[in-house]
Amino acid sequence: MGPKVKISYLVHDLSDPAVHRRTRMLKAGGACVRLAGFRRTAQHVERVEDCETIDLGETRDGALLARIASVASVAIRLKRLESVMRGSQVVLARNLEMLFLATKARRRYAPDAALVYECLDIHRLLLGRSLPSQLLQSIEHDLMREVDLVLTSSPRFITEYFSFRKFDPPIKLFENKPLLLDFGMARQPSLPSGPPWKLGWFGMIRCRRSFAILSAVARELGGNLQIRIAGRASPKEFPDFEKLVARSPHVTFTGSYRFEELPELYGGVHFSWAIDFFEQGLNSSWLLPNRIYESSLFGAIPIAEEGVETARWLTEKGIGVILSGDPKTSLLSFLSGLTSRRYRQLARALQKIPTAELAMTEESCSEILKEFGAASDSVRGRL
Repeated sequence: MGPKVKISYLVHDLSDPAVHRRTRMLKAGGACVRLAGFRRTAQHVERVEDCETIDLGETRDGALLARIASVASVAIRLKRLESVMRGSQVVLARNLEMLFLATKARRRYAPDAALVYECLDIHRLLLGRSLPSQLLQSIEHDLMREVDLVLTSSPRFITEYFSFRKFDPPIKLFENKPLLLDFGMARQPSLPSGPPWKLGWFGMIRCRRSFAILSAVARELGGNLQIRIAGRASPKEFPDFEKLVARSPHVTFTGSYRFEELPELYGGVHFSWAIDFFEQGLNSSWLLPNRIYESSLFGAIPIAEEGVETARWLTEKGIGVILSGDPKTSLLSFLSGLTSRRYRQLARALQKIPTAELAMTEESCSEILKEFGAASDSVRGRL
């Protein structure tokens, strides 16, 4: 194995499990990773996956103006980023706010490094026509001129957004798959069929409409449906989350979890909720969430809404349940008529999907590093 690729990774939330997962993937592919970023927890982040880390301070989910002020403060005192930038071959920026810092820091401390933009969400302001939207779009357009490679997680981000914006850098699809090396396990067998049917909603919990649908269906089905929620509830969208759960029969919330607990979480439910109305018709309709890969890998049947990219992905694979029409009515109808035979058919379909289509391997992580290497070679060729 040759020398490790040196990557500076600038992130919006050092406490985000997805950032930790991506860091593990980069290391598995053969990278030396150094991080700098903000956090959305009160606790200081000393290290991420045993990598050198600079904590830039706390920000809050949804507090856009406060986040802009935090980014501006770091941009003024850019020297805080010097230690993670010097000697890097690749500067990887997760989300637009970090791309702003990455462009400035690269110019000063790593001018021959490739700049890679990791875009996993399209903020609704980037899709509007208001004055703030036009300003943010103009900033994005200027920043993209300096980007050497874009990583995005769904084909619909490319067709519905990037193609219309006519950006120059090449785009690489990098799906939100879990890292198989984290688990070292065989595929999960399915649960014994219900009722009671168990439905899991795991990850970032930010959709109040989803909670309303799930809790209402659980109430109507009584003990025949149990909703299990785990992860991080958005304080902006759910300031009253624990109270909502407490007054919702047959709904439980177990808090945050570690990545190594995913097999147990998904293996303990029959179905996984992969629907998000948070930015319906925009980002939520285009994304491919990590829930569909995790649940399919670990034996929980994903549930999606008709017409979105998640449903297209499930249809292509021949797996999952797709709700049409009113989601509450459709979910209630599906579960009310569900038989053990139908559940076993759905569970067997998951087992037929090759593991490589659901999880990142050491080989696929190395392929991403090759893309980074090509971008880095291109930069050096221009200098």
